[in-house]
Amino acid sequence: MLPKPSPDPKSSMWAWLAHDLRYYRLQRGLSGDAVARLLNCGRSTISRLENNEAKPTERQMEILDERWDTGGHFSTLFWYACRGHEPNWFMQHLGIESEALVIKVYEGLAVPGLLQLPEYAQEVIAASGRPDIDALVARRLARQEILARDNPPVLLALLTESVLDWPVGGPKLMRKQLAHLLEVSERPDIGIRVIPRSAGTHCGLDGSFKIMTTAVGDIAYTESPGGGRLVPSATEVRSYVLRYDRIGQKALPEDLSRHLIVKIMEAMT
Repeated sequence: MLPKPSPDPKSSMWAWLAHDLRYYRLQRGLSGDAVARLLNCGRSTISRLENNEAKPTERQMEILDERWDTGGHFSTLFWYACRGHEPNWFMQHLGIESEALVIKVYEGLAVPGLLQLPEYAQEVIAASGRPDIDALVARRLARQEILARDNPPVLLALLTESVLDWPVGGPKLMRKQLAHLLEVSERPDIGIRVIPRSAGTHCGLDGSFKIMTTAVGDIAYTESPGGGRLVPSATEVRSYVLRYDRIGQKALPEDLSRHLIVKIMEAMT
């Protein structure tokens, strides 16, 4: 099978970086396996990086610059790529999510997609005004299949109390969604903690995000209307890890979080 053509380096900074990964490798007469050993990852990862189907880490770019003596070429491209707009970020985020070993998510407005019931997902997506509701709901539910694997990722969720008492779809549906959260929170690989409204201000008030731990490192993803942004830079990711930990300091323990969920369910009429 012939390899895919290199991405058009003029289409985006990430495509330029992917193009140059293959170009520099071939210029040095190296196989994908050789570069995989250099970066301590699988051969398939190199293929995805060169096809702009995955994002490299900051450290991987530093290694290539050091070993190939590029004068900082890849680190510079990586720096600019992280600060530009990439329309395919969400789909690439889904690819990373499917390979994650640990997923830490903070949500201030809605139940995380991985924990949404079909009816809840339908209501949330319909409210966004998107025309392709059924397809988007199906895609969201398909993402949840990673939680049914033999070795699912560890999912740790921090949710504000507003996520729980906002009656998406009405009280009946919301009680059903909260019951689902209670059920999955009993799993050993899923942890749900709630930031009560009484906690006051915290550093999560400016937006939701998630941190995904993969075999090659941590990558963050920030939510925003109409899309989001992948954050592969180790320096930036550390800031999100710190934010997650600080938000967690305001959250209730898991058992008290379940008690609060039950209390909110009982109050819904």
